[in-house]
Amino acid sequence: MSKVFPKWSNRLPLLIVVFVFLVAGAVTSGITYYFTPKYTRVGYAPDQPVPFDHSLHAGQLGLDCRYCHTYVEKSAHSNIPTAETCLNCHTQIQTQSQLLNSVRESVKTGDPIPWVRIHQAPDYVYFDHSVHVNRGVSCVSCHGQVNEMQVVRHAESHSMAFCLNCHRAPENHIRPIEEVYNLDWSAGSQAEQVAQGLEKVENWNIKPPQSCSGCHR
Repeated sequence: MSKVFPKWSNRLPLLIVVFVFLVAGAVTSGITYYFTPKYTRVGYAPDQPVPFDHSLHAGQLGLDCRYCHTYVEKSAHSNIPTAETCLNCHTQIQTQSQLLNSVRESVKTGDPIPWVRIHQAPDYVYFDHSVHVNRGVSCVSCHGQVNEMQVVRHAESHSMAFCLNCHRAPENHIRPIEEVYNLDWSAGSQAEQVAQGLEKVENWNIKPPQSCSGCHR
C-alpha cells in the first residue's frame, strides 16, 4: 500500500479537519461581523404610503414629537399617529393634496395606513420608551437627527453593544428633561455634556441595568 499512496497522504485526514475548522471559523466570523444591525439595518429608509417629511414637520414647523407619537412618554411602545391626527392639520392645510389620499381613505374606511416599520426590537428584547425619555434620553440618541430627515431612516445600529455603551456611560446622553424633545439641543462641548450628565445621573439615581435580565425577559 505504501507504493500506492505517498507518505504525506497519512496527514490528509488531519489537514481536512483543520481546513474544515478554518472555513467554519471564517464563515462564523463573517456572519458575526456583517450580519448585525450595523450592516443589515443602518441606512434602511423604506418608501412609505404617505411621504411624511420629518424635516418639514419636526424641523421647519417645529412640531413636538409627542404630538404624533402621543404615548412615547407614557408607554413602553411609541405609537404611530392615526390618520385623524394628520387631518387635525390637513383639514385646513393642503386639503386637496393627492399625497394625502391614503390618509383620507383611512379615515373614511377605518383601515389603518399601511406604514412600513423601520425600527423593531427583536421579540427577546425589552425596551421601554417611557423609562428612557423620562430620564433625559432624547429621541436623537437612538433615532438620529430625525428633524433633518425627509425620509426617516434607521440611523443607529440598536445592537446589544450600542445599548450597553449607553448603559455603561449614560452621562454621554442624559440631558435636561425639558430638552428631551428639542432635537437640536446641545450641552456644548463633550466635556460639558459629561459634566452635566454625571450630575443628573447622581441626582436622579440613574442606574441602567447591565445584566442580561435587564433587557432580556
